[in-house]
Formats: sequence, structure tokens, C-alpha cells
Amino acid sequence: MTWFRTALSLVLVAAIAAGGCSTPPVAPREPAPAPRSVLRSASIDRALEDRILALDPESISADDVRHALAMGPTPHIVLIHGGIYPVHLAMVSFGRFLTGMGYPEDRIRDPRDRSWSVSPYASASQIAGVLAWYYEHEGVRPMMVGHSQGGIQAVKVLHELAGAFASELHPVDPRTEQAETATTIVDPLTGGERPVVGVSLSYTAVVGAGGWALILPNHWIVVGRVRTIPDTVAEFAGYRIGVDFFAWDVPGVEALKTFHPSGTAIVRNVTLPAEYSHVLVPVTADLAQDPAVHAWIDAYRPGKEESPVPMPDGYDSNRLFAADVWYSIKKHWAQEAQRFVRARRALSPG
Repeated sequence: MTWFRTALSLVLVAAIAAGGCSTPPVAPREPAPAPRSVLRSASIDRALEDRILALDPESISADDVRHALAMGPTPHIVLIHGGIYPVHLAMVSFGRFLTGMGYPEDRIRDPRDRSWSVSPYASASQIAGVLAWYYEHEGVRPMMVGHSQGGIQAVKVLHELAGAFASELHPVDPRTEQAETATTIVDPLTGGERPVVGVSLSYTAVVGAGGWALILPNHWIVVGRVRTIPDTVAEFAGYRIGVDFFAWDVPGVEALKTFHPSGTAIVRNVTLPAEYSHVLVPVTADLAQDPAVHAWIDAYRPGKEESPVPMPDGYDSNRLFAADVWYSIKKHWAQEAQRFVRARRALSPG
């Protein structure tokens, strides 16, 4: 099996080269936002605040998205794609699905280069620093969605935020990709200074995480933690495909592949149909463009056998994954917006 050892060596060398991204140079910190300035400067009126507070996060309609959530505080969503070219295009499709469903594009795309997703070989501490920066400057906790190796990286980022690998982290300005000298941020809702370590996200989803990719050196640090979810996310969803040879998912190994919380995080494990493709599961952009499918996805509720909107024939591929993630994104989007509005109103009651 000389050819196999040679091929494996090449893969490992490539992974080391790609995964050797260090934390960017530390730059002098720009003036931190003044305490609660994010709340005060938000351009939302009382009527919009009232509508946001009246939302039921468990039942968000397309009209709620368009005329309430998209007009108010919106979390950044960091997408992390898989590691083999051109699988990043699958996450481009997923990003376009989200915008097709009504999510603001500028809350997904990178502000520096307009890319849709982040490489799984980027520094996990850098991604963690970017997420903390977004929270400090926008006042709503970000979200992550990771595919394949990107799912492993997303879990690694959660552990970075939990302080598993370093006692301090720096905020990273996504506009320049430079880490700042500080190891703290100003909490936008309380106005108090807090460490970057311990910053939490509202929602993270991963699909196809694990399997052969864990042999790559850039993921070794998280091998023993990849199924354990720390408290640096409020809700986590782990999606596995019924039969997925890339992620080593087959019937009978559920106990080994189940995500579980280390503390208070809500963790969901969802099995997708076996006919789904590991590589193509995020390819969902077309689902948002058909009005009938769009309506079915908006009406979807996890665990509900019957939908009030019939599903048209011919759209089975990836729709369960798309609908389930979109439901959770809407829910946490609403909860974060409500959290923001309540903190804003506390500044000037009445």
C-alpha cells in the first residue's frame, strides 16, 4: 500500500501548510464602544420595538422576517465551509438560501472581501475573536454554521471561547483581520468590561462533522472534545446523515457520534435521510426561490409530522436540513432582537 502512504503523506503535508495559519499581528485597539452606545445608536423606532417584542420566537412567519426582524438588530452568521476544493461552493449556496429566505446579506458575508464563508483551516482563535468583536459592536450574539471540516472547526471555536486552549483571547476586527491588543470587550448590553473568553453565541449548527477529517493535524487538538459542547453557545444542533462514509456515520454508531453538553447548552442531535449527500447537503439556494417550497420551509416546525403548507413534489433533496436550520436561526434571531430591545428600553423606561 505504498501509494496509500504516499497519498496520506501528501494530505497531511497539505493540511499542515493550510492549517498553520497563526493569529494575525496584534494591532493597537481602536477606542472601544462607549458603554451602551450600541443600544443608544440603534436606528429603530418604538413601533418596530413593539413588534419585535410581540414576536413568538417559536413561530416566526415570512412577514415577521421581512417587516420586523430584518429591520432590527440582526446577528452575524459565520459560515465555515468544508476543506476540499471546491466544496466551499456548497456554503455559498447555503448563504444564498439564507438571503433568499430574508436574512440580510451583510450579516453573512465577510466585510473585508465579501466572501460567504470561512476556511476550516483558519485560526480558530481568530474566528473566536471576530465573533466577540461582532457581539461588542452589534449587541446581538452571533451564530455559526459549519459543514464537514467546517463543523469540526465550529466546535473548536466554541472550545476556544470557553478557554480550553488559552486563558486569553483577543478581539479581531473582521474589516482588517487584525487582532487587537485587548483581551476584553465592552459588553454592549450591560456596559461592563468582560473577557473575550466566555463570550457565548446564540446558535451553532454543524453537519457531517467528524470522520476521516479528524486525522488531519489541524483538528487533532479537538479530537477528544468534538462531541462535547461547552456553554459558549445557547443552542447547538448536530446533523448527521443516515449513511455518511465521509463522516463515518452508519447505523449502529449513534452513541459514538452523539453530541452532548458539558453544562447548560441545549444540544439537539438530528439524523437526516440516508440519501442526502455529505458533500452537497448545504446546496439549498434553489429551495428559497420556489414560492411553494419557500412557504413550506417557513411553516416548518421541528417534530411536527404535518405541515399546514403542502410540500410540492420534486424538492426532497436537502430540504429537511434547510428547514430545520432556518427555523432555529429565526428563533434565535428573534430572541436576540428581543434581548437587545429590552436592554435598550431599560436605559429609558417608558
